[in-house]
Amino acid sequence: MSEPEGGKPGVYHREGGGLEFDRVSFFTDAVYAIAMTLLVVDLHIPAAPGGLLAALDAMSYEVFGFFLGFLIIGRFWLAHHQFFASLRSIDLGMVRVNLVYLALVAFCPFPVGLISAYEEDPTAFLLFAATVGGISLLEVVLLVMAARGGHLARDLSPRGLRYTVAMATSPVAMILLSLPLVAFGTTVALLSWFAMVPIGIVLDRFAPPEIRDPADRPGR
Repeated sequence: MSEPEGGKPGVYHREGGGLEFDRVSFFTDAVYAIAMTLLVVDLHIPAAPGGLLAALDAMSYEVFGFFLGFLIIGRFWLAHHQFFASLRSIDLGMVRVNLVYLALVAFCPFPVGLISAYEEDPTAFLLFAATVGGISLLEVVLLVMAARGGHLARDLSPRGLRYTVAMATSPVAMILLSLPLVAFGTTVALLSWFAMVPIGIVLDRFAPPEIRDPADRPGR
């Protein structure tokens, strides 16, 4: 176990003997790897009495659900990886919140399977949206906890913190805005999430210099 910071119990550094920090990081990666692997469990070799092409066409939404789930979970893993790269230490509070975060990540293949099997059922979409939104929201919580607890390798200015929180919160806002679109079909609501890409590009233009310049980012 790493030495407590300044005598504070439950604060673990990544430098030197930061075993506890590494254990949290490795455990997180393992949960992500399992969740991404479980996405393929719902894909089975189809029976094709009417021809393989027809059978594959019948399971097209299952294939779409797999790639959508893989894309979303992969995006969250990348964001979490970048977040951990910006840390110099963690505390027990962050570890506990990270466990809740990982619970939602591990749960994610279930609502992905539901939207694949019940593509036009609003309940399936709402459960999926709640899961993804919960993961995004906990990303924001972890970021704020790290900033307030002095765990970032390079402290953010108030403007930099506000910008980073806004970027992390934007997926939650987009998911909330997509909920009324369920009235036009769950596929329309799901496709609206791709608006996060241009929104992210626009928000990036307003990034403060400490965020825009990779050499000045936390953890660099």
